Amino acid sequence: MDIVTLILAACALAGLYTAWNIGANDVANAMGTSVGSGALTLRQALVLAAIFELAGALLAGGNVTRTLSEGLVAPSAVANEPMLLAVGMTCCLIAASIWLHFATSFGWPVSTTQTIVGAVMGFGLWLGGSEGVQWSVLGRVAVSWIVSPLLGGLLAFQIITFLKRFVLGVADPVAALRRIGPFLVFVVVFAISFATAYRAEPSPLLMRTQHALLLATGAGIVAALVARVLLVRRASLLGEGAPTERAERLFLFLQVLTACYVAFAHGSNDVANAAGPMAAVFGAVRDGVTDEVVVPFNVLLIGAFGIVLGLGTYGFRVMATIGREITALTPSRGFAAELAAATTIIGASVLGLPVSTTHTLVGAVVGVGLARSLGALNLRVLRGIALSWLATIPVTAALAALLVSLASLLLE
Repeated sequence: MDIVTLILAACALAGLYTAWNIGANDVANAMGTSVGSGALTLRQALVLAAIFELAGALLAGGNVTRTLSEGLVAPSAVANEPMLLAVGMTCCLIAASIWLHFATSFGWPVSTTQTIVGAVMGFGLWLGGSEGVQWSVLGRVAVSWIVSPLLGGLLAFQIITFLKRFVLGVADPVAALRRIGPFLVFVVVFAISFATAYRAEPSPLLMRTQHALLLATGAGIVAALVARVLLVRRASLLGEGAPTERAERLFLFLQVLTACYVAFAHGSNDVANAAGPMAAVFGAVRDGVTDEVVVPFNVLLIGAFGIVLGLGTYGFRVMATIGREITALTPSRGFAAELAAATTIIGASVLGLPVSTTHTLVGAVVGVGLARSLGALNLRVLRGIALSWLATIPVTAALAALLVSLASLLLE
């Protein structure tokens, strides 16, 4: 077996392993709150997440992660060394996978984007020291990791406060939710449709914005009308119980929708954390070092398959942490957390700001907990999560540098 075949085989296996770890750790973000609130059983969550993650990855997952496409590694460091780039990116995938597997075994919801960025940064430092990394790109990404959980938490706090005042706190919360529920569905569908149309539309800014607004408004209105009919039907089947308990049962329906939205959005974006480095390796071997990396469909399929496999075989550990251990979640609180996280991620996508699904959803769950009281949060679990976030960059950077040092001997 020649060296090129060996590198390509190692890259494919490493990419599949990375995607498996993304499914085991990151995809649990989408369904963890639904499992924790009781909206879905673990088996139902796994099936729905698999469907929507796969759909998002295959239908809208062709773009490489922003950090990779913009070039975290300085181009001059690998300008005339395509095999070194191939070996380095393969080592980055392996390093990221090792850390993700370790974190998942402890139930830590770490960011796969952060993990990949840390590994690629380690590769860049190994190549050219401080000049091997484009620090401006890293700085923008680091800021997003701070801003996204804060925004997610603030928005979740506001949403659950609104629901407590205008739905759960009124004399007939079921009737209030039937009135307000379609509007909430409109907001979610409008945001997702606008972001999708805005990014896909190649026309000038003003025309692109107008087209996106028109399409998103139409999609939101249709979704709201459908939701109104379904909410009325669901309300008639709630059975007996206290008014608030019956409203919480009606929130189960809305929360399943937001969980599916988060899963689709995650699949469309974060599959590139595995597929992007794989595409860079295959492209370097085929075409040499280029400014633009294209993700082939077969590479995307490897990433999508690995994500679904990881979710089904190991994702329950992180689901338990997000859904049950940070704070007690009812269906209304889970809905607020997912709606806040999805809105934050969609807004950041329109602005071109790369954010972490993990950071955003954990921040949203914390915001929901704070709406009750500080004592409603499990601070011990949060400390563990925060430490795992802080450790991700240096650990994966060191692992990647070590692995590429050993693997570079193959090129000598």
